[in-house]
Amino acid sequence: MDMLYALISRRKEKKWTQAKLAKKANISRAYYANIEVGRKVPSLAIAKKIADVLDTSVDDIFFT
Repeated sequence: MDMLYALISRRKEKKWTQAKLAKKANISRAYYANIEVGRKVPSLAIAKKIADVLDTSVDDIFFT
């Protein structure tokens, strides 16, 4: 499973919009959307925030 698919799948499992996940991770929706489509690569700190709100590890999302 590639990173983008893992990220989208985890978000959709929780039935969250991009806006809801971004708000929980304290990042902008636009920035999060760019991560999901592969235009941006998050810093380790942002990747950790995203993984935390999705109740998973950075490895499970970004290094699959």
